[in-house]
Amino acid sequence: MKPVFEPIHQNRKRTITAFVYNKENFETPWHVHPQHELNYIEKSSGTKFIGDIVGPYQSGELVLLRSNVPHCWKNHLKTNEGCKSLVVHWDRGIYNKIPELEPIFELLRTSSKGVIFNNIGLENVVSKIRKLPEIEGAHLYIALLEILIALSRHPFRTLSESSFFDNMPTEFGTRMAKIHDFVENHYNRKIYLKELGNLVNLSELSFAWFFAKIMGRAGFTFLNDYRVNLAARMLLDTDDSVARIGFACGFESPPHFFNKFKKAHGISPSKYRTKFRN
Repeated sequence: MKPVFEPIHQNRKRTITAFVYNKENFETPWHVHPQHELNYIEKSSGTKFIGDIVGPYQSGELVLLRSNVPHCWKNHLKTNEGCKSLVVHWDRGIYNKIPELEPIFELLRTSSKGVIFNNIGLENVVSKIRKLPEIEGAHLYIALLEILIALSRHPFRTLSESSFFDNMPTEFGTRMAKIHDFVENHYNRKIYLKELGNLVNLSELSFAWFFAKIMGRAGFTFLNDYRVNLAARMLLDTDDSVARIGFACGFESPPHFFNKFKKAHGISPSKYRTKFRN
């Protein structure tokens, strides 16, 4: 398994890194790094894990993450559409804390919960982000500053319930990565807290405490969120019956699936499919 802590080597002459990620899958596991991150999904759809939330993502999303916010994107493997994103990492403290830049620092403080921007009216900012990998030196420094100024004025919403300011102990991150991988491979069957605890060498009680401390929610809540998100994607991408999708995502019965889905989305699975299919 790849390291959970992702060091981003900037070196002394470079505090900003901008690049295009273009591969078949998003390969990075649930991880943290000490740099801030701006991530624009050019092409892909799937599930995002940011802080303590599990939710869908699709092309056109722009997300800002403060340093040390745990995150990863998992694309839907069955679509075979590939993954392309524009990624910017920059060191903390590269911009001086002056009154004129206070809106930027307020935005960065808020991004300790992860921030997703309204994609309406975002075209100009995205076009500037696309140019960053081709810029170097002082021009890159200024270009990123201009983007952050624009984003500080743009509508957004937070993603995670919990804030993440501090470094996560490596041991905690390694355990969470194992849990993510296990759920990804076994979500279609009943998963017991005891086996998740055994996976990370914790008793069932200790695991429940650990998971609630790191994720801010119970383990079963995380599992239900994960399954509901996958089910929502399958409702749009396949012609399978609602009942079959529920069973495929690990729900024990159609009523159980119906109740959990409606609680998450406010409408039934069949109405969700009708509303968003096209």
